[in-house]
Parts: sequence; C-alpha cells; structure tokens
Amino acid sequence: MMLMSDPDFTIRQITFDSHNPSRLAEFWSAATGCEIAANYGDFVMVDSTPALGFQRVEDPTPGKNRMHIDGGGTDRESLVERLKGLGATELGTHEAPGLVWTVMQDPEGNEFCVGSPEA
Repeated sequence: MMLMSDPDFTIRQITFDSHNPSRLAEFWSAATGCEIAANYGDFVMVDSTPALGFQRVEDPTPGKNRMHIDGGGTDRESLVERLKGLGATELGTHEAPGLVWTVMQDPEGNEFCVGSPEA
C-alpha cells in the first residue's frame, strides 16, 4: 500500500441533519459545555472537539442512524439525568463485562451513548 505525503484523515466536524439547527445546537452546546461558534440560520456549529454542525433539512434520514456519538463523564447516572433535563430521552442502560452505558436520544431523535468512566 502506498502512503500519500499526508495520509491522516483528521475529523474536524460531525454534521447532523436537523429540522431546527439552532435548537439542536443549543442542546449539544449545553450538553458538552462548549459554545456555539457560528449560527448561519440553516447551519449552526458548536465549538467542541471535533466540532458539531447542524444543518437544516426538510426530510430526516429514515430509520436508525448509522453512526452515533459515545461520550461520558465521571458520574454516568448524574450525567444522564442532566441530559434528560436538557431534553434528551433515555432509551435504556446496558452492561457488558467492565462496561456500562446508557443509550439516549437528543431532542430530534439522534442516538448517542453515555458510558461509565472506565468504559
């Protein structure tokens, strides 16, 4: 396999389709503690790492999203409750040896997981 001079693909932003980009950016801004970096009306960005982008679309992607964000904090259960207070929905908690995570949805139904610190 031949390598190019700059072979690394750096993920700079994850972009979500959204009915209401401002509302979804406000949720993720509060969830991550990161500021909204730009608001162009139909496209809003949160200054996280990687950045999160929210673009207005008329029709959401049907069915289950094919990718999701995994995150966590020092106290998974408290974080889940805080995110629910911001508008997220808790779908269920799962366990595997050494892992505990809660599957959630943001206000527009995009799934994400909140893991325990050791996960």
